[in-house]
Amino acid sequence: MSTRPADPGSPPAPPVPLTALLARRDLGLRLLAGPGDASLHWVHTSEMADPYPYLLGGELLMTAGVQLADPARYVERVVEAGAAALAFGVTPVYDTVPAELVDACARAGLPLLEVPPRTPFTAVARAVWRLMAEARLRELRRVTEAQQSLATAAARPAPVPAVLGALASRLGGRAVLFGTDGAVAAAGPEVPAEAAGGLAELAGLVSGGPGGPASASGEAEGLRLAAYALGGGDGPALGVATERLGPGDHTIAGVAAVLLSLLTAPHRGADAAARDGALVRLLLGASPAEAAAALGPGPWTVVHARGGDGTPFAAADLAASLGTGLVETEGAPGAGEGNATAALAEALGEAGAARVSGAAPASVRLLLPASVPVTARPGWFLGVSAPVAAGDLPAADRQAARALRRAEATRSALVRHRPGGLAALVDPDEAAAHARTLLAPLDEPLRETLRAWLSLHGNWDRTATALGIHRNTVRQRITRCTALLDRDLDDPDVRMELWFALG
Repeated sequence: MSTRPADPGSPPAPPVPLTALLARRDLGLRLLAGPGDASLHWVHTSEMADPYPYLLGGELLMTAGVQLADPARYVERVVEAGAAALAFGVTPVYDTVPAELVDACARAGLPLLEVPPRTPFTAVARAVWRLMAEARLRELRRVTEAQQSLATAAARPAPVPAVLGALASRLGGRAVLFGTDGAVAAAGPEVPAEAAGGLAELAGLVSGGPGGPASASGEAEGLRLAAYALGGGDGPALGVATERLGPGDHTIAGVAAVLLSLLTAPHRGADAAARDGALVRLLLGASPAEAAAALGPGPWTVVHARGGDGTPFAAADLAASLGTGLVETEGAPGAGEGNATAALAEALGEAGAARVSGAAPASVRLLLPASVPVTARPGWFLGVSAPVAAGDLPAADRQAARALRRAEATRSALVRHRPGGLAALVDPDEAAAHARTLLAPLDEPLRETLRAWLSLHGNWDRTATALGIHRNTVRQRITRCTALLDRDLDDPDVRMELWFALG
């Protein structure tokens, strides 16, 4: 059996089957070479002679062959980069797809599509993104329904077997709860002996004590295996074995792991038990006012975190290490900041807890008693608000968000809110209105790039490293910002105004 950490590197949306794109008659695409069962994770257009440095893997790479000097070498580099398929647009450079390119793709097993003259590349890209959005919506619905099913199971008289049964049903496989002496409960169909042994091995790996991995995965007998530590990593573990285990399945298993952590936890103090009770009531649909009765009035600290190893359970592990647990998984990633702030104020403003988004990497909001010390955690960027009373939690949420942005821009593990300064002299509502107007032409990727670039004093290479993109992409985005804002970004006054607006 092969083992590895649970896969954090999958794209945030399910891949699009190439067959679904080929089925779009309005595009008129033709498969000229290679298999038609590839999976597309994104789209990229390039006319570079060697596109390798600009590819992430899994792309549908589109080109008109402007610099196609050596088709065989070009295909070799595209395959080395891990592209999923190649789309070649006929005209204006070529009247037909070069035969050498078709032969090279056939030999390499790389799907090659012909894009007719009437179909612009943008139409192909838009079709891929639309298919991806539809797949994402279906996946979010599946995950949401699974979460509701698991939460309902946790409220039954025998909650542990009920949660395992619901998990096995939702994943279509086997779910096993491992104690210190081996399996103690299971649900779902039996698996071959090698797979069962591999699952027990993974459970032992994640239960090795503090400092060990929060999750691990592997394969055996054609099944995908994964194990998740419960609690501090030196106790029970959850194992799952199924035919497929994608990001959504990891999310579902992570929710089950959090519930089982609460259900199997040893006796704790009255205060901790009260907080756990409030969290479970929130998870099961209680209003914040009902859950708040189990908790004190504050003061509270809001923490925003992003990073971890990309798995949902890593977020649960972070929350548990700070003495709380995850309440629910948000819907689509990228929701407006105002909605996120409102959600925190409404769902968490009166009842200490944590939330984790479905985005990758994991994005977590935590609400903690101010007495809980917050220190840097390996693999995470943390932004911490000032201690506040319950009525000031929306403001603390904004403080933590700004602190997290500074942490990411400066590559600091932990940044705390700095009170005072020039920003404190400006009316917050007026400042927010001005910032919205000033930054309206920029979408979120451009704002993120501009924020990082300004924080790093206009250094291209450091900005590229901080954002994990190519330096040429940074230049292109900053040039685009200059054009959309119609401002001179070399002017220090302009930079200062933008920095305050982005804060």
